[in-house]
Amino acid sequence: MTDAPQPWFASEAGGAAKRHAPAALRNRDAIAAVLRDILPERGVVLELASGSGEHIVHFAGLFPALEWQPSDPDSDALASIATWSGESGLPNIGAPLAINVQADDWSIDHADAMLCINMVHISPWEATIGLMRGAARLLATNAPLYLYGPYIRPDVETSPSNLVFDQSLRNRNRAWGLRQVDDMIDLARENGIIFCNLVEMPANNISLIFKRSSG
Repeated sequence: MTDAPQPWFASEAGGAAKRHAPAALRNRDAIAAVLRDILPERGVVLELASGSGEHIVHFAGLFPALEWQPSDPDSDALASIATWSGESGLPNIGAPLAINVQADDWSIDHADAMLCINMVHISPWEATIGLMRGAARLLATNAPLYLYGPYIRPDVETSPSNLVFDQSLRNRNRAWGLRQVDDMIDLARENGIIFCNLVEMPANNISLIFKRSSG
């Protein structure tokens, strides 16, 4: 299927430090529309797996009262994030952190919101476990956790393009692949993260919105 999504990896993008993820231009405004309803007025927003850095620069420009903290485990991605952030001239973007979500130390002690775009399916399940554990450690009570990407739902037929994408990911790495929404909700609950809402997004993606419980 020619319309199947394609994964993007900073380490394979080639060229200079500044990288470009075409999907970021296609989905950033749709994501921002959802974020506008869930982000706090002020505080620190931690983005995990920031990739090229294009998303966080766009969001930092749209939400100037928030402090945006990018991160990524990939050194090439960190260089791209720093380049995009520096060229933007925006004062509310922090220096990118080298965060491996499976580690216990994220080099940051709190966040008032957290977002992760297109990471869960291009990483082992252990990374999602680490993501939820980190959210439980860092997020303030009732603070939002926002996830975006393609997922599988038991009550909704998976699009042919997403099935092709899922198989291509599993062919590349057997630990990768589209995750079940129910599994995401169960894992979140185990870590004191409450599922709040699912928002349909363009191109067969969805937004999953959670919040840190008070318990």
